[in-house]
Amino acid sequence: MSMRDRLLAATFGLVLCGAASAAGQNLGHVATPDEIAAWDISIGPDGSGLPAGSGTPRQGEAVFAAKCAACHGENGGGKPNDRLVGGQGTLAGDAPVKTIGSYWPYATTIFDCVRRAMPLNESKSLTDDEVYAVVAYLLQQNRIIEEGDVMDARTLPQVRMPNRDGFIPFSAK
Repeated sequence: MSMRDRLLAATFGLVLCGAASAAGQNLGHVATPDEIAAWDISIGPDGSGLPAGSGTPRQGEAVFAAKCAACHGENGGGKPNDRLVGGQGTLAGDAPVKTIGSYWPYATTIFDCVRRAMPLNESKSLTDDEVYAVVAYLLQQNRIIEEGDVMDARTLPQVRMPNRDGFIPFSAK
């Protein structure tokens, strides 16, 4: 389902809730365009939807240590939650290690996930610069970008992830 189709389905669902409320069901209200825009923060693989801002691995290291390491371990090594670093070359083996560096096909998806859902106890609390910095740090830890690289709306979509071609494209019939 395309981003447009998902947005239309969500809007239709909200309209139905508004209609039910108007019919005495009290299930919510019709979403305003501003309310819909506030939730429409998806980032496409091509970088569409990326906000202004930038970050470097060095900046991201400090943000990661303060806001991410408690769940993802020092340097993204895992424990108590998901490991984010390493695993390259393990997907075809008996014990695949699915990390940002081994599994994820697009760097923009990392930005989308971090921006939307991290840190777990305060989702959506990071600034766009902090998200770019954390993503840059994780990409550098996985040896995908260099320490001096800057990630922003122009450079992030250009990052070629190691598993970019490891997925079979979905085709609706």
